[in-house]
Amino acid sequence: MTPLDRTKTTGDQTTKGQRIPAEILDAVRRIEIRTRRLVQEVFSGEYHSVFKGTGMEFREVREYVPGDDVRSIDWNVTARTGDPFVKLFEEERELTVILAVDMSRSGWFGGHERSKIEIAAELCGVLAFSAISNKDKVGLVLFSDRVEKYIPPAKGKSHVLRIIRELLTFKPEGSGTSITAPLELLGSVLKRKSTVFLVSDFWDQGFSSRLSVMARKHDLVAVRVRDPRETDLPAVGLIHWIDAETGRELLVDSSDQQTRRKLISSAQDHDRHLERLLASRGVDLIDVSTVESYVEPLRTFFLAREGHRGRRGGRR
Repeated sequence: MTPLDRTKTTGDQTTKGQRIPAEILDAVRRIEIRTRRLVQEVFSGEYHSVFKGTGMEFREVREYVPGDDVRSIDWNVTARTGDPFVKLFEEERELTVILAVDMSRSGWFGGHERSKIEIAAELCGVLAFSAISNKDKVGLVLFSDRVEKYIPPAKGKSHVLRIIRELLTFKPEGSGTSITAPLELLGSVLKRKSTVFLVSDFWDQGFSSRLSVMARKHDLVAVRVRDPRETDLPAVGLIHWIDAETGRELLVDSSDQQTRRKLISSAQDHDRHLERLLASRGVDLIDVSTVESYVEPLRTFFLAREGHRGRRGGRR
């Protein structure tokens, strides 16, 4: 597999020449039905109002009328015709949305009905269907401790279904997490301002400089998907702890108060550091849990963005 695997799928039944298992197709269809309904009933209008175009594009010229901004006069046309003409512009509507999703082994953690990866796949389905219903393009980056796969932005339902399918079936080569890797890739392939949703549990360090560069050039949104047990260890006695990314094994006495306080404090410190970093770079954070619906956190994000735009009277 190459880091930038752009192999295309053909239809819903095969990928890379292999038949897709029926249970995967059923899972994709369930996510499609649920996420399309959410987009139609909840998120369509909010997405449209929040994610406007990234600039203005020329539409036409017309004759100057009193009250027009003299700065919009097209002097070339004016000189050619002998009469004053002004340029008319309209907002450039089409956006590029990138879903950068952490596929490291810690993403399969989840002691309840669904893992973090499954939650991420459904949430990305909502974002992707919202984008294409708004005539925007959607792309996908899958990463672990490296970039595993890049699917360039495109439109259409079949493209979104492919993205969901990849999220549910992709088997990464790497096991760890590198937030820097997808940010470096996107920094090189995105030639115009885009909206990037970075979906991860963010158990990583050392990516602040690359995040700063990405946040200056693009609209970057962090989506933190976590399981409550990662930050609040239950008191259930001895636990055989295996780090999914490193394979390191520990025997932890979760009933020992000092051990629990140390683990919880470490997780809280990590979270506070991440939140300060994101806030200082102007990156919005959406917190999603494996034990609660992602609908409210996503709605809260859209409403906050819409309110922010309204107060400023323009784009973010």
